[in-house]
Amino acid sequence: MDLQLKGKTALVTGASMGIGHAIARGLAAEGVRTCIVARRRNLLGELAAQITANGHPGPEVIVTDLMEDGAPERLASEAVKALGRIDILVNSAGGSQSAVAIDSGETPWEESMQLNFVRVRQLTHAALPSMIEQRWGRVINISGKSEPAGLIAANAAKAALHAWAKGLSRVMGPHGITINSIAPGRIMSEQIRRKYSPEFRAKQSAEEIPMGRYGEPEELAAFAVFLASPVAGYITGTVVPVDGGLKKYAF
Repeated sequence: MDLQLKGKTALVTGASMGIGHAIARGLAAEGVRTCIVARRRNLLGELAAQITANGHPGPEVIVTDLMEDGAPERLASEAVKALGRIDILVNSAGGSQSAVAIDSGETPWEESMQLNFVRVRQLTHAALPSMIEQRWGRVINISGKSEPAGLIAANAAKAALHAWAKGLSRVMGPHGITINSIAPGRIMSEQIRRKYSPEFRAKQSAEEIPMGRYGEPEELAAFAVFLASPVAGYITGTVVPVDGGLKKYAF
């Protein structure tokens, strides 16, 4: 299938490792000119070298911390300057947390909401004028599951993200812009390896995941690249899990 992506542009946050890294590589492989963003310059440099070594368009590299005040607006401006326009925005920067107690105070809630919802919203709103001007665009949010295992601040932030993205899809549809979210299950990453031992991963895979294993970033990236393409133009306002069947509910 020709995804008709050659010559498109994309801004990908959280690109230094894991899912964002794989999505940036997948888009570049389809001929997309990318702007890759994260906090770690050395890892972005390695990704850029990998992309160009494979014969794909060399990415623009922007090192930034989205938690800094005004960072989303500055990033959108720099990306437009570097790429000429933003066709595709992939919001992959984010983070999960351990469960919090009811007396944990406001800090974990505020930090999680800022990272997982507020900064995503701000960056998206800053990037949308470029898409509206050309009457075409794609926004893809890497979010999270909606089945909290406990009191986890990130789950509340991701729920806000899903509700905002659904509402935004209603407004942006007439402009030819789609807004979709992907909820990863257990996808192998630096964070997963740090948080969960091989023994835990094997036990969960056997007992809870129908496919019997954790996923690879490239498996999620393949779906994200499809959603970013012109051929996915009738898909919007969705939250789609990529989790090997881990999600228990039908809806």
